[in-house]
This record gives sequence, structure tokens and C-alpha cells, in this order.
Amino acid sequence: MKKEKIIRPSSGYAMLFVNILALVLGIFGLVRMGNAWFVVLLLVFIFTLPGFFLVNPNTSKVLLLFGKYIGSVKDNGFYWANPFYTKRFMSLRASNFDSERVKVNDKLGNPIMISTILVWRVKDTYKAAFEVDNHENFVRVQSDAAVRKLASMYPYDNFEDEGSKEAITLRSSLNEVSKALEEEIEERLQIAGIEVLEARIAYLAYAQEIAQAMLKRQQATAIIAARHKIVEGAVSMVEMALDHLRKNNIVELDEERKAAMVSNLMVVLCSDKDASPVLNTGTLNH
Repeated sequence: MKKEKIIRPSSGYAMLFVNILALVLGIFGLVRMGNAWFVVLLLVFIFTLPGFFLVNPNTSKVLLLFGKYIGSVKDNGFYWANPFYTKRFMSLRASNFDSERVKVNDKLGNPIMISTILVWRVKDTYKAAFEVDNHENFVRVQSDAAVRKLASMYPYDNFEDEGSKEAITLRSSLNEVSKALEEEIEERLQIAGIEVLEARIAYLAYAQEIAQAMLKRQQATAIIAARHKIVEGAVSMVEMALDHLRKNNIVELDEERKAAMVSNLMVVLCSDKDASPVLNTGTLNH
């Protein structure tokens, strides 16, 4: 397989001077001297004109001679080359690709909507020009395929117990997922000589048909987690209260009164509403 070959053609300014000189002499010879041989100079001027071309910054020209690859010109400037060369333009600038939102299934089989933003540029002009039919369309198709594969490798979110929350998910592990996406796309685009500068998820959500159910599930998970923290704090506060009462000898509580106190404190601390105090003027049992 051929590789990219960087060449630097002749300066266009020197050849431009020769062309102008041939034009002036040809016209002068025909008009003033009437010599038909000066037509040759005019033919030279016309023949060499197609050889001039410009290479702007961050662009390149791929040169072909009757279907044979000659080389690529990446240095910007004004050049002249064989007039029979076919000069194919190739941009080396960084390009953005914002994919459409596609519906795929995550690792757990849940339908999700996902899209990606890709920043890429041509690194190897030979591969981009001749290894694939259309390198821009190749980037779009392969990026879409990479996103679909990535989505099937990870779950959207993790609803399991506390011990498994370190697993990589599409929603919470953005850095890890973006790195995996970048590596997957770069591997696919190597054949086209494309360099991936950045790849990340631009949009991520559950598909419409399950979005409402998953929202309720997320809310339930959040409520359970909040209750768990509240109970932990309430138990700690009750334990602290009992310790202070015992250390400071404020009141002696038997097991029955301790249980009643713990029950009352847990109700007050864990309730969603403000507690309504009740004044007990009798004994605990009456």
C-alpha cells in the first residue's frame, strides 16, 4: 500500500516571470517584426498557464499524472508544476461533526437517544483521497457506527445497590466514556488517514417511550437514598442524646423509657412534617 509523499514543486514566481516574458516577446515579435516563429512563445505561455496553483494555509493539493499519484503539497505558497498534473484540493483544517440523535439500546437493553460531537482533520492526504470513496461521508458513517457500539457496551445509569455504583455508565462516567468513544472512532478512521482531535457525547436521554417510567425510577432511587441518610443521621443523634444524658447524670432511664425516647426522637427526626408536641401530665404508662 502506498503512503503519503510530501513534495515541493517549483516556485510559481520564477515561472510567472518566464511566462510574462514569453508573452511580451511573442506579441512584440508578431506585431513589430511579423515573424511567425514568435507564435511559439505565445503557445508556451498558454501551455504553461495551467501549471500555476496556490496552496493556502492548512490546505493541500494532491497531484496526479494520468491517474498516477505523484505527491502531496502541504506547504502554503504559490507554485508551478507540470501542466498535465491533476490537482486535487484537500483541506487540513479541523472540522466539527455533530451527529444526529439516534435511538440505540444500552447494555441493559433500554432504548436511549444519543448523539456525539467529533472534531477531526485529515492527517494522511493519500489515504483520505484514495483509500476511501468520500472521506467526509466515511467519517459520518463510522462515527454513527462507533456511537451505536459504545452505547451497547455501557448501561445508561446504575440503579443497583451501593456497592456497584463505581461501574462505568453513560450518564455519570463522561470522561471514561468519551475516551472510549474517541479510541473507537480513531481506530475506525485510521484507514482514511483521519486524526481524531476530540470525541464526546453531545446528547443523552432515555427514549420517549420509557422516559417517564425511568424518571419515576430515578426519583424513587433519590428518595430512598435521602431516607437512608436521614435515618443514619437520626440514629447518630439519638445515640449522642442518650450518651449525654448518661454522662451528665441528668436523668436515669430504664430500658422501657429509653425505648420510648428513641421512638419519639426517630419520629421527630425522620418525619416529613413538623412534629406536634403532646404534653404528658401523667406517668409514662397512663
